[in-house]
Amino acid sequence: MNSILFRFTLACLLLPCLWAAAGAQGVSFPDLGSAVPGHENTTYLDLARMVIPDLAADKDGFYRGSMPIEMRHIEGGDSGGLPPETSGFSDAGVLQIRAGGKERLAMLFDLGSSSDSAEGFAVLALYDLAGKPRLLDAVNVAVDRRTYLRDPGKLPIGPGDDVIITLSTHFNSSQGYVSTPLILVRDDRFELIDMISTFDESLCAYRRTQALAFQTVAEGQPYAAIKATVTDATLPNGESCDDAAPEAASRDISVTYHWDGTAYVKGSDALDKLAGENANRF
Repeated sequence: MNSILFRFTLACLLLPCLWAAAGAQGVSFPDLGSAVPGHENTTYLDLARMVIPDLAADKDGFYRGSMPIEMRHIEGGDSGGLPPETSGFSDAGVLQIRAGGKERLAMLFDLGSSSDSAEGFAVLALYDLAGKPRLLDAVNVAVDRRTYLRDPGKLPIGPGDDVIITLSTHFNSSQGYVSTPLILVRDDRFELIDMISTFDESLCAYRRTQALAFQTVAEGQPYAAIKATVTDATLPNGESCDDAAPEAASRDISVTYHWDGTAYVKGSDALDKLAGENANRF
């Protein structure tokens, strides 16, 4: 079910970019027991064990282990929940990226949630595979129940750099909640650019959807500007319901993030206001 939901959700998302060749390779889900290309003596499981040292496959091919190594949450401070006492997953998202002109590998492990938390725990790990593989950084990127790498998972912001895009989500019978972190890799460390929240709703008489898309604009800076656009659409379905359907409508809400020499700065609070409007609809 989670696999079907994952593919359906990500199929609705589009990432246009300027450096098409650099962004051509997206998220993959290799067998964790298989060798990392170019490293015949290193498997993806070996990389995963740098995060969960006792991780091992059971008789059904499911990978189980105990607690991951200590790490911060991508939002910093006291954000994020605790990892479950027992970690378990069947696969992990793998993404090749570039950071500072260097080739890097990112992996995402969704470990589920602890018994006293509705929020999951998902590890985004960064590896250097030049020479002996090394773990460079690891952060918890979960802000909801299930967390994935958004496909294709990265947005090129220059010829030698990519932004990583994950998403956390949960659904009920009529509502879908998605939080999308934009993550910069700088000096081999993950840095949060922003967290974008969207909300879909399906009622008797209509659907309201919020589709998020990104594009980049070169500005002569080390990193390109990033434009995030949410298309907020109301779609009547013609059903006869107790409440009248609203008229069909669509609007685009956009924010552009510019590099100021030390960090990405967003040009307006339009997406924050949208998140506030959405919160009033929950």
